[in-house]
Amino acid sequence: MWYFAWILGTGLAALAAVLNGMWFEAREPERGEPPQ
Repeated sequence: MWYFAWILGTGLAALAAVLNGMWFEAREPERGEPPQ
């Protein structure tokens, strides 16, 4: 059942990537206005 572990690992990696992106998007306003 190697495929189960592979699918589970790939799914968890994708979930971690999505949560990481959402976390960075949520933190962005805290830095203030970017210099222009």
